[in-house]
Amino acid sequence: MRRQKKSRKGLWISIIVAVVLVIAGGGAYYYFMNSSAKNEKLANEAAENFTTNIKKQKFTKLSDDVTKQSLKQSGFTAKEMEAKYETVYTGIDARDINVSNLKVSYDDSKKKYNLAYSLTMTTTLGKMGKQNYKATISSEDDNWKVDWQPNLIFPGMVKSDKVRLTTDEAKRGQIQDVNGKGLAINKNVSEAGIVPSELGDGETKTKNLEAISKQFDIPVADLEKKLSQSWVHADTFVPIKVLTTGAPVQMPGVSYATIETRYYPLSQAAAHLIGYVGEVSAEDIEKNKLLNVGDFIGKAGLERYYDKALRGTNGGKIIVVNDDTKEETVLQENKKKDGDTIKLTIDSIIQQNAFNALKGEAGSATVINPTNGNLVALVSSPSYDTNQMVAGISSEDYKKLTDDKKLPFLARYATRYAPGSTFKTITAAVGLENGTTKPDKVREISGLKWQKDTSWGNYFVTRVHDIPKVNMVDALVNSDNIYFAQEGLAMGETKFQDGLKKFDFGEEFDLPFNMEPAQISNDGIKTDILLADTAYGQGELLMSPIQQAVAYTPFANNGKMVYPKLTETEKTKAAKDSMSADTANTVKNALVQAVSKPEGTAHKLQIAGKNIAAKTGTAELKQKQGESGLENGFLLAFDSDNPQYLMLAMIEDVNGRGGSGLVIDKMKPVIESFYK
Repeated sequence: MRRQKKSRKGLWISIIVAVVLVIAGGGAYYYFMNSSAKNEKLANEAAENFTTNIKKQKFTKLSDDVTKQSLKQSGFTAKEMEAKYETVYTGIDARDINVSNLKVSYDDSKKKYNLAYSLTMTTTLGKMGKQNYKATISSEDDNWKVDWQPNLIFPGMVKSDKVRLTTDEAKRGQIQDVNGKGLAINKNVSEAGIVPSELGDGETKTKNLEAISKQFDIPVADLEKKLSQSWVHADTFVPIKVLTTGAPVQMPGVSYATIETRYYPLSQAAAHLIGYVGEVSAEDIEKNKLLNVGDFIGKAGLERYYDKALRGTNGGKIIVVNDDTKEETVLQENKKKDGDTIKLTIDSIIQQNAFNALKGEAGSATVINPTNGNLVALVSSPSYDTNQMVAGISSEDYKKLTDDKKLPFLARYATRYAPGSTFKTITAAVGLENGTTKPDKVREISGLKWQKDTSWGNYFVTRVHDIPKVNMVDALVNSDNIYFAQEGLAMGETKFQDGLKKFDFGEEFDLPFNMEPAQISNDGIKTDILLADTAYGQGELLMSPIQQAVAYTPFANNGKMVYPKLTETEKTKAAKDSMSADTANTVKNALVQAVSKPEGTAHKLQIAGKNIAAKTGTAELKQKQGESGLENGFLLAFDSDNPQYLMLAMIEDVNGRGGSGLVIDKMKPVIESFYK
């Protein structure tokens, strides 16, 4: 009995010991697992903090993310490590840094965590290829941190390595006219600058600054602001103005340097079309990550539209160089590609002549080849100096331009106006096509004003010449509003608008600038008065000079309307049959008589030995009938025998200055030059 009790007692002791061991082991296991999870979490946080601070370029925070021991082993202090990152990343203009493939795994043999990740970034040379990094994460001061080495700046780097950038800047492509003459070119010019030590002191310095201000038309305050910049020292050359014309003037304190800049030979004559370049802004860089501080890009006109093609691609290398071994590792390399040359259909001689002819008038001149759509000249006046914009226009001069009531920045050839009487050619063509208008059909009209009936109240259509019997040719020769108002009413709204659809109202042309589509009316032709007014080129009609010129090309091209183009390589839609050849020639012959007949409104345009076809017109803008309004004068002209040009010219506010006759006076020398 005693043995049995002793045996049971031993069994219970064994069981109790076993339970205690199990509990102790479970506790140890729980402690181990809990500690491991905590360490893993801290290691991942260390990896996230380190890579995030690199991504955001917060280099002053990196010393909190790395072990002191690793810095010591690498031969860096925390400040030196931060400075190294700052120097390297700033030097290559690193931005848009992204971290990917971030992995943290425990290495049981080393009692450390392994860290792996990849970086991509954009530099001065564009997007750099993915760089792959490896490191370890160790426990230090009851925390987990990255063991830092120089190869975490770029793979393979050691302490003595330097990162160097070499650039090979692409040349901006030219914009040329149809004959290869430069309209936007790169040119070596003089740049004026001030050397502070050469200004003198006290009153002498003051007088010299005043003289420089007067010579270069720069306020003294602006000069002083330039000289007070942080990087300026006594012997620093401080640029103040680019000189695109004139010889350098020698004066105290001023020196000159030769630089390459963008230059516009036609300047004001083609400013609206060609535009200009300017230095990139922070907003530009934000929109396009390939741009860098100091780059020049197109700011207006074709320089802006074709900027990407004109800029090309800068070349260069980013390399890691060891000064001891002279070994180089290429991190990024681009081959330079100079910008493309953009060749236009514009003839610079005609462009300049047309601009000179306008002589500051508010107006435009559009010249198109009516057989192929080539735009030969696109002129808007008044204008502005594109070379001044590149050189650096003062805020005072810029304000003068923006405050000018003649709107020198407005591209009038692409701005919509009521076309006036030049549009009667379209009404005549539509009427001939649908059978309403007959060339010899006579309308008997009495007096200088007319209305359909008394339902028109006080509204009348007026004309200039009291001719009792008028046919289509007479109406075009004498520009008879009443005749075309009656023809429009005879057609009716449906037939009239159906005919106008053949001239692409409401359609956009494929041109490298903004231009609203031509419109027939605001919301449909809903009254007889509006139909009558529209038929002779007023009402709610709106067409830009370019759109007018295109709409009139069928009269010079056997009924086919061509689409406009501005570059030689551009492909346009096939010419459109807007009317029959018979209709086109019938209207064209009437336009020839508008020049050849003494009573014709365009008779002053007659050139000996040439069959010029032309139509003049004025469009009056006023609040109500009986008032005098602003008159815009128009001229349509082309050679009926050899139609290589068609001109649509316009001058604003011709009332009391000769009306559309003023446009003929201004543009006749330009048309005469086509035959020299």
